[in-house]
Amino acid sequence: MADLPFPLADPLAARLRETLDIEAKLPRALAELGDLVGRDVALLDVPEGGLHAARLAAAGVVVRHLPVEDPLRLDATAASLDAVIALWSGFRGPEAAAIAEVDRVLRPAGRFLVVHDYGRDEVSTLRAPDAPEYVSWSRRDGPFLRDGTFRIRVVHCFWTFASLDDARGFLGDAFGDPGRALAERIRRPRLSWNVAIYHRGRGPVAAR
Repeated sequence: MADLPFPLADPLAARLRETLDIEAKLPRALAELGDLVGRDVALLDVPEGGLHAARLAAAGVVVRHLPVEDPLRLDATAASLDAVIALWSGFRGPEAAAIAEVDRVLRPAGRFLVVHDYGRDEVSTLRAPDAPEYVSWSRRDGPFLRDGTFRIRVVHCFWTFASLDDARGFLGDAFGDPGRALAERIRRPRLSWNVAIYHRGRGPVAAR
């Protein structure tokens, strides 16, 4: 399950949740793109009571949690959902069969929103530079954007810490050498974090 862009064990995971997007730009963008308020929305592979589920619920979104199977099969009846949201681990590449399964559970005007890190920021230095999120996925000829399968919105967020010392200590504890290298460079207690929302309407081509 993923409620975070990086898999971390507690208490490091708890510390990361405290820093993520305290301005709540990401849930606001999701709610806007998916027209989610008051709608039936499923989160894929996200724990109940997680950070983003709580923020969406606070915004008036009716949240349901669905596990992810491989190949993708959703425990929902046909045309029963207004939107499906996948955060990081929930959808790792747009295979035709997986998209068809999401379309099966969506109502005719339903939306599918997929969240991944976009890169071109400070947080991306903590992960291998050849991660597909940063290389192929956001390219116009990449698997998400070619043929109009998805559209993309990039949300400019931050990891915000209580102090510079807190930021530096967390980075070293959580990410080892890459974290310590980034800690030496930062001069403020927050990190730039760009998040991509790949979004589409039900059907072969994005509706808007």
